[in-house]
Amino acid sequence: MISRRDLFSHLAMAAATARIAPTGLNAQTPGAAQRYGKEKLIVRSMRPPDFETPVALLDSFITPIEHFYVRCHMPVPQVDAASWTLKVGGEVDSPLSLSLDEIKKLPAHTITMTLECAGNGRAFFEPAMAGIQWEKGAVGTARFTGARMSDILKKAGTRASALNVEMHAADRPMGTQPAFVRQVPMTKAVHPDTIIAWDMNGQPIPLAHGAPLRAIVPGWEGAYSIKWLNALNLIPRDSDSFWVATGYRYPNRRVAPGAAVDARDMEPLRGMPVKSLITIPANGAALAAGKINVGGFAWAGENDIKAVDISTDNGATWQPARLTGEQARFAWRRFEYTLNADKAQSYLILSRATDSLGNMQPAVSQWNPSGYLWNQYDSVRVEVKGA
Repeated sequence: MISRRDLFSHLAMAAATARIAPTGLNAQTPGAAQRYGKEKLIVRSMRPPDFETPVALLDSFITPIEHFYVRCHMPVPQVDAASWTLKVGGEVDSPLSLSLDEIKKLPAHTITMTLECAGNGRAFFEPAMAGIQWEKGAVGTARFTGARMSDILKKAGTRASALNVEMHAADRPMGTQPAFVRQVPMTKAVHPDTIIAWDMNGQPIPLAHGAPLRAIVPGWEGAYSIKWLNALNLIPRDSDSFWVATGYRYPNRRVAPGAAVDARDMEPLRGMPVKSLITIPANGAALAAGKINVGGFAWAGENDIKAVDISTDNGATWQPARLTGEQARFAWRRFEYTLNADKAQSYLILSRATDSLGNMQPAVSQWNPSGYLWNQYDSVRVEVKGA
């Protein structure tokens, strides 16, 4: 069991790291044409583009497109919506090649979904590991509209032998990098909220977010929602793609920090864990004594949020926050709490979410070799001054 001293030290480290991270325009200043309208975001990589959202820009239920994080494994491809086709093949009765217009003639379905990179929070793990050093902002919530994947598969005539759907995209690997191919089991592919989207927040999906077509796989880690989708291949087995057989995998048992893990002890990532994010007050804020509004969002992959609690005594006691605002399947939930800060002192504010299955955020995230699924208590430190 972790000691209270170790917990305090770990949370303080995470808060301090967030304070010194480069933000917005002072991180890197490449040409505007390469930023895809994301000038306010933190640049983690330019080639391919990986842009993180500062926490201050995540205080609305729907994340504006210009504030939505960008994760790319490969350079953004050039696309032509007019000539775009989605091919459907493999274990089907009638292989298809559908134009964008043909797909848009299918019944449209809209889903509000929180999308999060599996590596969000990687920068906080110790010991550190390779990969994009995301902190807290590789997450956002949007409304996506498109055709149900099940409707497209129905048109092709799915065979009983089909176990998985490989999803292929138009982005091209750099050097010896393997092509980005993911798979979903048939049960998830035909879920009524799994869609092939052409619209994001009421407008055509922007290029950096996967135009003209993007798979939306709700509740699962973000890499399943593959961008620039151009092919679905139904297969009777597991894909041998690197990104399925080797990448995006997680230990099936607890491992000591820094320990090697045998490939046989790894399994695919799927649903995201319960998590919370404090968006107000800002970390490091200097505030006047009195009532302080604490707010943020909590989400839990395929599960609903049951409760969020707040602590200001390093987790010794917890007080319930209020759940407010819009409630949507697969989307985060707003929480609010009023802190009576009458004393002039430093406050470490912790948030802890619990989902509908009783899963609770841990005090310390489970270390893993790839730095996935960071979901320990969120924390911000504020300085309260006397009246």
